[in-house]
Amino acid sequence: MIIGITGLNANDNPGPGVAVIRALREEFGPPLTIIGLSYESLEPGIYLDNVVDKTYQIPYPTAGTSALKDRLEYIHEQEGLDMIIPNYDSELYNFIKIAPWLKSMGIKTFLPTHDQLAARDKVNLSEFGKEFGFSVPADYKVNNLNDLTKAAEELGYPLVVKGKFYEAYVNHTADVAQKSFHQLSAKWGLPVIAQQFIKGTEINIAGLGDGKGNTISVIPMRKLYITDKGKAWAGITIEDDSLIKLAQKFVKATKWKGGFELEIMRDADGELFIMEINPRFPAWVYLTVGAGQNQPTALVRMAMGEHVEPFTEYVVGKMFIRYSWDHITDITDFQQFSAFGELSVAKVNL
Repeated sequence: MIIGITGLNANDNPGPGVAVIRALREEFGPPLTIIGLSYESLEPGIYLDNVVDKTYQIPYPTAGTSALKDRLEYIHEQEGLDMIIPNYDSELYNFIKIAPWLKSMGIKTFLPTHDQLAARDKVNLSEFGKEFGFSVPADYKVNNLNDLTKAAEELGYPLVVKGKFYEAYVNHTADVAQKSFHQLSAKWGLPVIAQQFIKGTEINIAGLGDGKGNTISVIPMRKLYITDKGKAWAGITIEDDSLIKLAQKFVKATKWKGGFELEIMRDADGELFIMEINPRFPAWVYLTVGAGQNQPTALVRMAMGEHVEPFTEYVVGKMFIRYSWDHITDITDFQQFSAFGELSVAKVNL
């Protein structure tokens, strides 16, 4: 198989791409060819010869579907793609829109619908919770500083301020909240979301739905170490039926198709609040492999038309600890990718 994969950044706010690739390589071995699809020339995955076989630069989502189709058509002519797995929230709208076109060229995807994508959006999370009976924090859509003041009066401090696509900050004063608003609106656009602060234990759930209401895989993870961006830098699989049932309820209610992540906060009374619903695999998805449920592989098999039975067991107490290291490459590789938008690296030896 030849699979195109986005999300190759591996910094302190990593994309899921490298973890997805590791999961697929572990299952399919050397016959698998990975074509990286990158937006920026400094995404680390581009240069890791044990990760990708070749990488192509693709246009930013803001360029629209026409530019994306032109570039993917060229890449497909060169590589003969069998499938594409997008791994960023911000790119999913475009990939979902062109999915029928990709299918006509023989390129498979396994993605939610636009309606499913919109329903779980941060700006619609409150309505989503009411419709399907999930506990979610109160929130406020913020388009200016007056809205932020009203949100603070209604929700109080600490106040969580979130970007439209990524990043969130817990703010204890109005001055800091205003700074967060300006920073996030400049980076991700409007509206910014002000959300009620829920004190408790942070839990994340990686899941996979088949698009028919069936949950193929659920792995709950408790964060052990959290970065200043709120990202899990270490975590451990836990056993909790209430978390499994929550994920299954989400998949059944939405008929979710593809990978997803539920960000959960369990308060002092044990109530489970859904803080966010991410419409793709999380960056820590390789933990699902260690726990015995290889979610990226199951997604690929379903996309290829295979029947995949739901996983029923996983290993509790499996930990991941993320780490960073210096990868040494040559400036000519960077120049090659920056100038021509393409880079081949050494073939993977497993």
